[in-house]
Amino acid sequence: MAENRASANGTGYTEGVPCWVDAQLSDVAAGRRFYGEVFGWDFEEAYDSTVWARLKGERVAALARKTDGRLPSVWTVYFATPDARALAERIRGAGGQVVVPPVPIGPGLGDAALVTDPEGAVFALWQAGSHPGFGRRHEIGTFAWAQLYARDTEAANAFYGGLFEDALFGPDAKPDFGRAAVSEVFSEMMPPHFVVHFRVASCEEALGTVNRLGGRVQVPPFETSYGTVAVVSDDQGASFAVLERRAEPVEP
Repeated sequence: MAENRASANGTGYTEGVPCWVDAQLSDVAAGRRFYGEVFGWDFEEAYDSTVWARLKGERVAALARKTDGRLPSVWTVYFATPDARALAERIRGAGGQVVVPPVPIGPGLGDAALVTDPEGAVFALWQAGSHPGFGRRHEIGTFAWAQLYARDTEAANAFYGGLFEDALFGPDAKPDFGRAAVSEVFSEMMPPHFVVHFRVASCEEALGTVNRLGGRVQVPPFETSYGTVAVVSDDQGASFAVLERRAEPVEP
């Protein structure tokens, strides 16, 4: 049965659950200033040029320096798996591509792979070692949702459902990963891609902070089944979304 949270044994997240996000940036110090103010994060050194972003003492994301300045600044979502190599082969067999095969990260933190779905949307895999993933999520200032914008949502459902059936469609699933058509939010010319969503108390206030810090609003606020969303970019061009959840109904 799928459990959309840390596994009961504390070793990590159920396969197919978004378990981590990171941003590849040209200037990590500038990223610390930007995201520290937008989300209230503090930071600690991790490995190489990477830093952990923390909220209330727990790891919630990472910022890393791009290895090639010609690459875009981007946020990437990682899906949990107990076996990154086997999952990468399943992705290849289902029509996706393995961009970077599983490689060890840091001093025993885990293994990561970079892959694409058949339409070319990029995502990552995480096989946990000492780093299981999010220490906090679904709270203000942390990861809240991953949305895939695809050209063919039925094909996307078939692909990801085949990989992560229990996490997405199992009887106990509470997925925080959705699929929608690119044209619902973006220009039809936009390629398929993931957008990482962070929860905020007020979408309007978050947009004001993003603008003040040199970021940009790419898509103004719009309503979804999971809350009010706006897509923005930071002052280095990395896109993400801010999500204001609707108030839960109060039981009489």
